[in-house]
This record gives sequence, structure tokens and C-alpha cells, in this order.
Amino acid sequence: MSDDDEDAPPAVTLGEQTPVEGAPLARVSSRLTWPKEKSEVDRLEGDTVLRTPDGPRELSAVLEDVDETYFQRHQEFEGHVRDVIGTGPIPTADE
Repeated sequence: MSDDDEDAPPAVTLGEQTPVEGAPLARVSSRLTWPKEKSEVDRLEGDTVLRTPDGPRELSAVLEDVDETYFQRHQEFEGHVRDVIGTGPIPTADE
């Protein structure tokens, strides 16, 4: 990289930051070590508010709707949680 590149504008223009309530599911699962029991996930991260397509939801409330009691890997945990919360656009804090 040359010194000329430092003065160049960014390759991608970033827009204004739009506030979004809650934490991404991937951030929550990355804070844990796997495998993990559902009750232990609830104890450690249950009060965390997740971003969902329907608005922010507490992880404890989401876990109540998950039938699985043990997660081997974070991908398994995320899959079960996504089955409950769904996928799609996340509303901003203003919506």
C-alpha cells in the first residue's frame, strides 16, 4: 500500500448509523463455549435482549419456546433460536 492510498476516499460510503435495539444472535453465541445445556445458556445470557424481526426479545423468553435441552455447537443453538424468532429485516429503534 502506498501513501497515496491514505488520502483516497473510502471504497464504500457508509450511511448514517441507524440505532437497532438488542444484540445480534451471533454475538451472544460467540460469548459462550460449546457444548452447553439450555439452562446454562439461560443462566449466563438469559437477560440479553436479542434483535429479532418482530423487535427486541429477551433470550430467556425465546429459550422457553426451544424444545432442545442441549446444544453441541453454536450453529445448533443459533438454528433452534432462529426457528423461534424467524429471519428477516430487523426494525430500527425508531420503527
